[in-house]
Amino acid sequence: MKRRVRGDGAAPQLRRRLGRADARAVPEARRALRELLIRWGRAERSDTAELLTSELVTNALLHTDRGAVLTATVSARGLRVEVRDFTGHLPRPRPPDGGERTHGRGLILVQSLADAWGVRAHGVGKAVWFELDAKEPPGMLDAGTA
Repeated sequence: MKRRVRGDGAAPQLRRRLGRADARAVPEARRALRELLIRWGRAERSDTAELLTSELVTNALLHTDRGAVLTATVSARGLRVEVRDFTGHLPRPRPPDGGERTHGRGLILVQSLADAWGVRAHGVGKAVWFELDAKEPPGMLDAGTA
């Protein structure tokens, strides 16, 4: 997995190539994203961001026969994570079937926890993305500001 973090004054960005069926890709992606969020000063969003990133990376590696590319960008607007793969099959959230199977729940988590998410078609493949807003959740004011 190639790792590149941009630090040229532009918005901090993580970009990684994910090898086909690379078992190390998910924990390495989580670790790199955590480091990016710590540098950005938003470590408190790390748990949610790591979970959702894990879901997108896992889906890309399980449901395609080629690698993928992970891009995470932080800015004043928030965090945007995108996983691009090279197959045209579009994912769709599937509600749990009530059984004990764990497949099919990843996009439900993304849909539930992300502030925004979607799928963008590319000439070859697609990108599944999510965003987490940089603003504090409603009701989270400092003690002296209310």
